[in-house]
Amino acid sequence: MDKKATQRKWFVLGTFVFLAALSRLLPHPPNFTPIGSMALFGAAYFSRKYLAFLVPILAFWVSDLVLNNVVYSAYFDSFSWFSPALLWSCAAMVLIVVIGRHFLKKINLTTLIGSSLLASVVFFLLSNFGTWASGTMYPMNFGGLMACFAAGIPFFGNTVAGNLFYTALLFGGFEALKSQLPYLQKQVA
Repeated sequence: MDKKATQRKWFVLGTFVFLAALSRLLPHPPNFTPIGSMALFGAAYFSRKYLAFLVPILAFWVSDLVLNNVVYSAYFDSFSWFSPALLWSCAAMVLIVVIGRHFLKKINLTTLIGSSLLASVVFFLLSNFGTWASGTMYPMNFGGLMACFAAGIPFFGNTVAGNLFYTALLFGGFEALKSQLPYLQKQVA
């Protein structure tokens, strides 16, 4: 694939990820977000490993900047570059990219659903562990950790639904666009 076609494909892939990240700014049920789906999408379509990690995390961070400094600005004393949960969410995204690179070598309905469900579990475990580890809401003992996980259970269904929805939207949208734009059909180096 020539350099220009490769750059166009990267632009399209990046646009998909950033638009998904910006959907976090739209009204939505709690935890019904594209976080896991963005990581899976990056893992599946960016052949350059660093882009598979970098693009979804950067898109997530940009959407977090807007959320924290516009939507949730009342909760911060000044401009916030990083939310307290950012480290744990990014760690979850890194693991989800690893999952995606392993399980989505062949993209089909079974691997997409399985990866999306696994991404939901990874995000649930790491984000709730991070909430507990911050030491601000739960006692720093096993009982506090279990209470934190229990408090997250009502949100888990939305995490699963969000991942399934956005995985269908991202992967389905990209596959549909591939039929219209031939340069998207070629593997990027």
